[in-house]
Amino acid sequence: MVWFDESRLDDERALATADLRLRSLAEAGARVRREVGESAEAIAEAVGRVGESRPRAVIAAGPDSRLLRAVLEPFCPVPFVAWPAPALPGWAGSLDLVVVLAPEGGDPGTALAVAEAARRGCQLVVAAPPDSLVAEHATGRWTTLLPTRTGDQLATAVAMLSFLDQVQLGPTADPEAVAEALDVVAIASSPNRDISINPAKMLAISLADASPLVWGGSVLAARAARRVAESIRRTSGRTALAGDAEHLLPVVEAARPRNVFADPFADESGERRPVLVILDDGVDDPVVRDQRIRLEQAALGHDVRIEHVSSEAVGNVSRYASLLLNGTYAAEYLRLGLVDD
Repeated sequence: MVWFDESRLDDERALATADLRLRSLAEAGARVRREVGESAEAIAEAVGRVGESRPRAVIAAGPDSRLLRAVLEPFCPVPFVAWPAPALPGWAGSLDLVVVLAPEGGDPGTALAVAEAARRGCQLVVAAPPDSLVAEHATGRWTTLLPTRTGDQLATAVAMLSFLDQVQLGPTADPEAVAEALDVVAIASSPNRDISINPAKMLAISLADASPLVWGGSVLAARAARRVAESIRRTSGRTALAGDAEHLLPVVEAARPRNVFADPFADESGERRPVLVILDDGVDDPVVRDQRIRLEQAALGHDVRIEHVSSEAVGNVSRYASLLLNGTYAAEYLRLGLVDD
């Protein structure tokens, strides 16, 4: 039987077993600073190359293009396309800008897309390790390589978003603000902070006996919700869902009434009640507000617990990074607390 021992979250010996994973989370802000700092010269070169001539369209190629889509779609002043397939749209050419995130740099499909962009004469900006497969294919007169080394998708994306911000093709993306937001979460969720004042540990305890339903209203918060749900599934092996309000409402409304007299230790069915986790990035949109109210009212009406994770960081990307790291810390503490009896 697997059960959750919350005392492990403050136990030094138990925390030591998770030291490498927790240390990696704590270094998220440092990775952003490193990637942007080491790419600064290449970013300046790419900005100078694009200059003031606005491209006809921006194409984000490769499987990691979805994060760029979540950030750019609401703001990009020219047509924007996310193209995760191992190719490019047939119409892409010299008038278009192709941007590629390849944190690991070893995906053959992304390498093919990069080579095709260079062959067609597209303006091409690639964020990838210098000695990677993708970088080897990113050779051309109109190509700029942003050298990355950490393998961190978020840090790689921030470097690319810094370039797009400077050429006025994306929203404000201050790398230092993102790094500071990550540092704030790392300090608040540090393993050295007691459960009573540690939001990530408290969230892990709330998720311990439940099936999480993770919801974010804005495009970026929804992406963070999907990533957090993935982390919970990976660390616990349990069900965790993320989706739009209309997808989560039926699950909330199907929750059985709680039996306050039930003995949880005598229940061998393994059934866990849902808990609604709301990721709030401060977007005050009427549609988002309406969906949130519907979810909260349904949860209250069916005795489903609600957990709120919010961020006061400056900037959309900073708030996304903050919400994502908060949820990832909670997932790691959930992993730490689960023990096999």
